[in-house]
Amino acid sequence: MRAVDIIEKKRDGYELTAEEIEFFIRGFSEGAIPDYQAAALAMAIYFRGMTDAEATALTVAMLRSGQQLDLRAAFPPGTVVVDKHSTGGVGDKTTLAVAPIVASLGLPVGKLSGRGLGHSGGTIDKLESIRGWRCELSQEEFVRQLREVGLVVGSQTAELAPADGKLYALRDVTGTVPALPLIASSIMSKKLATGADAIVLDVKVGQGAFMRTEAEAERLARLMVEIGRGVGKRMAAVISDMNQPLGRAVGNALELIEAIETLQGRGPKDFVALVLTLAGEMLWLGGKAPDPAAGQAMAQEQIANGRAWQKFRQFVAAQGGDVSQVDDVSRLPSARLVEPVLAPEDGWVAAVRADQIGAATVHLGGGRAKKGDRIDHAVGVVLAAKVGDRVERGRPLCWVHASDEARLVAAKEEVLAAYAFSSEPVSPPPLIHQVLH
Repeated sequence: MRAVDIIEKKRDGYELTAEEIEFFIRGFSEGAIPDYQAAALAMAIYFRGMTDAEATALTVAMLRSGQQLDLRAAFPPGTVVVDKHSTGGVGDKTTLAVAPIVASLGLPVGKLSGRGLGHSGGTIDKLESIRGWRCELSQEEFVRQLREVGLVVGSQTAELAPADGKLYALRDVTGTVPALPLIASSIMSKKLATGADAIVLDVKVGQGAFMRTEAEAERLARLMVEIGRGVGKRMAAVISDMNQPLGRAVGNALELIEAIETLQGRGPKDFVALVLTLAGEMLWLGGKAPDPAAGQAMAQEQIANGRAWQKFRQFVAAQGGDVSQVDDVSRLPSARLVEPVLAPEDGWVAAVRADQIGAATVHLGGGRAKKGDRIDHAVGVVLAAKVGDRVERGRPLCWVHASDEARLVAAKEEVLAAYAFSSEPVSPPPLIHQVLH
């Protein structure tokens, strides 16, 4: 078997076998197949696509290139471990609320998360707003906490699906990032490496998402669901709106506070709706609820009775976090400067561009332009008005939290430019576009 023959076969539109894909990915991972041949195959896939079987084989090959967590050994037979994955958005702090809700009902949630890059914030960054909280866990620590607490969030490591990391670096500089099978296999290889039995995908669509159209989001969601099913996982996908930020808060500590408020029954309506939807799907896939609707009702009860909040506190403590900071959120990082952005006219909010709000948060120092950048956990934007809200000239549209004057002034201009107004009432966009089973 030769790499060039595999490249030519895909270039000409033929379906690759699982053996050919495994040979290529193993060779690339080990250095036997050079970067230029991997880049050529990526371009061939970009133009020719892949079948579901090929995409599944590619995912499995990348999965096998590194370590895999064995979670089943930590639990009695029949125990289901669940996970969720978001394709990334602005104000997307759902893991912080969904995971403790689900775990509080006795369904273990084991999750590996990343740090943010660009305008999509990272779950790890938000949790690192808590003094002492640590994400660098050994495999033994990860499994032990999952068994004892029922909830663990660790950082992704280079040992999980390393072939994906190598291939993504090539895709980034060869114009092949948008190839759907490569996106799906990249996401799923890392998700499958965590060893969860059931996975709920939150696929974002809109201006603040990687997938800008519903058709693109649906194709990606369906492919990832099929890949997961192809290796024996229980799967569901929720396609949710990201044309405007999710909830009200954008920025690490600000989003953490909003998640805490949600667990205490005081969250914003749209964020709560998505949290309950995802929790319902996870509880159904995990066998705790007869259907997703019943799962949502169970999740709502865990918020009302305080058990979800207590699970979050237990989780924070288990990973070294200062629980006093989540009990009293005024002790979390806070910005030196907080100023409103005022409505320039009377009317209704017609749009709040999620990507522009996210970019403003990055420029404030709350996100990364490139890997390795230090971030300011305190800064961000808190929205007072979203699409469909009535506004009056001179009243706050949002509040900008900044650490220095120059960034504050620039961010206020950026944030105002993200808003559009109408003289007629506007209906807010649907939050949940569809759910795929």
